[in-house]
Amino acid sequence: MIARLRPLGIAALLLLLAWFAGGQRPLGRVDPALALPLLLLPMLALGWWQRGEPRAARQRAILATLLAVAVGQGLFAWLLAGRAGWGQIALVLVVGAAAGWLSDALVQRRTWARALRVAVAAVVLAAWFVVGHALLARLYRAPAPSTDAPVVTMLTGLPLRWSGDDLTTMIAAGAQEDPALARIEAAGPVRLVDSLADHVPPPGGTLLLAHPRALAPRDLIAVDAFVRGGGRAVILADALSGWPVERPLGDPRNPPVTSLLTPLLDHWGITLGAAPVGETAARAYDVGGARLRLFSAGRFERLPPTCAAFAGGRVAQCRIGAGEAWLVGDADLLFAPLWRPAVPGADHLRRADTMEWLDARLRGAGAERALLHPLWIRARQP
Repeated sequence: MIARLRPLGIAALLLLLAWFAGGQRPLGRVDPALALPLLLLPMLALGWWQRGEPRAARQRAILATLLAVAVGQGLFAWLLAGRAGWGQIALVLVVGAAAGWLSDALVQRRTWARALRVAVAAVVLAAWFVVGHALLARLYRAPAPSTDAPVVTMLTGLPLRWSGDDLTTMIAAGAQEDPALARIEAAGPVRLVDSLADHVPPPGGTLLLAHPRALAPRDLIAVDAFVRGGGRAVILADALSGWPVERPLGDPRNPPVTSLLTPLLDHWGITLGAAPVGETAARAYDVGGARLRLFSAGRFERLPPTCAAFAGGRVAQCRIGAGEAWLVGDADLLFAPLWRPAVPGADHLRRADTMEWLDARLRGAGAERALLHPLWIRARQP
């Protein structure tokens, strides 16, 4: 009887490890794939418990454990995320079978002394953990962009490049690109401009207005003409920017405190409301299946019938003439601590889909997609 319950106990142990140590609970996700780096430890425990049993019984126990994990993780993901992630579950089953075989081989190596088997198991366990995370990082990372990726023309008032006080300091320090700009450039070509009237997006290109400083009338006209003519744009218009400033208050080199795009939004029949009072932490919102983390985001209080609102009015998709504009009432969306994983390069441990969502809006069909995607625990939408 106890032997029959072992698979359920090991499956429960693995689910708990994935929830806490695997990052599901801290990241607000239920990805079955996050269990991969931790699979070997429970399988080693199972192999040790049944080291004296026949081979067929050991194999049945491994299979029963993996099936229990698949059912448990699938139900868990369905209840919390609304989808089971069958592709990730299939990956867990395949890798779990390899972990079970490896564990059984290590435990059954009777010709080795027990101390040697323990030492080898510890080394293999550490290697499995590292390789598992490296594999997940690659599976969750989009491949290199294609050569025909659309050019993004970007105009911003945020300190994404050149943070020095004078030209000599800037040349000595180098570009010092903000992680957001570096990530956008990694997805395809970017033109950083200071005037849209003089640098109209090329044919097939897109536009990113990221909380710019006050635009001249001819620049506003250029934006309107580009979108109405069939262009695609993403506009970040923050009602109250929380972006850190390095210079004294009032210094014109600081990013704008509030959005200066009111003339353009008014022309489109859009009104951005004030930022909420007393918001002290970023909040998660689901927009089209992607997780965005916003901080003190303003709501679009007035939208024309050609717009669709998301995230309680904090994000809007609008048809403007023959083109399309995505509006976000928050420029802090790009602030690296809100989207970048704590471990550099660990794309599978990210807390938001900000850059992936932005790529899809800017590059459209040209945006490269990763093989695996996070299964976010559904956020409460206000």
